[in-house]
Amino acid sequence: MGGSPGSRALVLGGGGIAGIAWELGLLSGLAAAGVDVRDADTVVGTSAGSIVGTLVRTGADLEEAYAAQLGPVPPTERAVDFDGAGFFAAMAEALAGVSSPQEARARIGALALRARTMPESERLAVIGGRIGTPGWPAARLVVTAIDTADGEFLAVDSGSGFDLLQAVAASCAVPGVYPPITIGDRRFMDGGLRSPTNADLAAGHDRVLVVAPMGGFPGSPLGPSLDEEMATLRRDGQAHLVLADEAALAAFGSNPLDPATREPAARAGRAQAERVAAEVAAVWG
Repeated sequence: MGGSPGSRALVLGGGGIAGIAWELGLLSGLAAAGVDVRDADTVVGTSAGSIVGTLVRTGADLEEAYAAQLGPVPPTERAVDFDGAGFFAAMAEALAGVSSPQEARARIGALALRARTMPESERLAVIGGRIGTPGWPAARLVVTAIDTADGEFLAVDSGSGFDLLQAVAASCAVPGVYPPITIGDRRFMDGGLRSPTNADLAAGHDRVLVVAPMGGFPGSPLGPSLDEEMATLRRDGQAHLVLADEAALAAFGSNPLDPATREPAARAGRAQAERVAAEVAAVWG
């Protein structure tokens, strides 16, 4: 993607409803400590990170956004059953014998298209309840998604011709749980399948902060590992990674798609911000 000399990028990874809350707690806590990362030259958002990235870029007040995670769950947010063991078992079966990451993602796309989920219109209403219906911001925002038909990975921005709400909904379309999102004559799913962070999209910036509720799996057939992405970033400049700590992971529980995780995950992010603010400031400047 590249950046100008002295440029900074903020990468926000996926992690479900719990991940959204944790990221908002962390970012609001960093801002309260004097480290406001909203002035990044580029924001890259994947899945949950696409929600938070859009809020960051469209002027949301971080303190208010954090406080909202502590309050009543909006009626648009409802719990979904998520069987993590079954989800990963189905993926492993589908991925047997794949020869490339794109083929692997296409196989998961086929699963996503066959799954019985809520209607797209209902899912768009859920995402709209989180971000509203904003247009693309002037400051650079990149949202990741994957074409279900052929596994193509897309880094979507204001020049892509996609509606922002649809792009974010696509980035959050966990296969088998939520419906792929139709944009034009194509249907798109969660960009986190390639990588929970897609942090390598920030390559070329001098300083990068990667905020990751989930770190992914080394050796994934779907795309690069987080270690590989961080190595790519560090060839160009400084890159700092903040992973959810043990308290945050405990708050996420076994179903990070459950709205009941919002408050504990947000509080865990806020507490973690106090512990990492100094090291983030040292990189961010």
